[in-house]
Amino acid sequence: MSEQEFDRLRRVMVSNQLRPSLVTNVAVLSAMDLIAREKFVGEGQGALAYRDTIVQLGDGRGLNPPIATGRLMDAADPRPGERVLVIGAATGYVAALYAEIGCVVTALDEAAPLDRARANLAGIAGITLVEGELAAGAPDGAPYDIVHIDGAVEHVPEAIVGQLVEDGRLVTAILERGVSRLAIGRRAGTSAGLRMFADVETLPLPGFAPAPAFTF
Repeated sequence: MSEQEFDRLRRVMVSNQLRPSLVTNVAVLSAMDLIAREKFVGEGQGALAYRDTIVQLGDGRGLNPPIATGRLMDAADPRPGERVLVIGAATGYVAALYAEIGCVVTALDEAAPLDRARANLAGIAGITLVEGELAAGAPDGAPYDIVHIDGAVEHVPEAIVGQLVEDGRLVTAILERGVSRLAIGRRAGTSAGLRMFADVETLPLPGFAPAPAFTF
């Protein structure tokens, strides 16, 4: 596909997928209209980049549908200068979107996915890549105004909530009986109560299963 065709598909994504799905934040819409999503998928997958579905990247990882990304960022309401932690950086797409808005981004992932992000984000200012366990977050860069967990998880560890500023925003998808539900919460003390607001297909992230309860 030509660059002009990808530009057209990106405009269609914004007008036909995001806006009808209640993504209204101007900064988020602008970033998703500007960042070339096709550069953040695997080789030969460019034609899949703007479909309303998960793009599989291998090893159980993937690029979540545009609606999932747009709705979560819209709920997070990012502003220039805010500190954002993206957990599950994968190929770097969500980190690039926050950087386009003017946020200071820490992007966390395990070694293999982070190699992809490093290549895709080269030359983009305002992003620090961190390798580590997803469920541990990135405490060295804390506190954050926003934590964006880019995938579906069964629960959010207290260690991650503790990396938010007071009243900081946490967005993620929560897995409930096989259904992924987009959610937002704000830190209050040591917790962040989550409010579900949409059922959207989102790929599960590894490492977030709750610890098994002790039984006699």
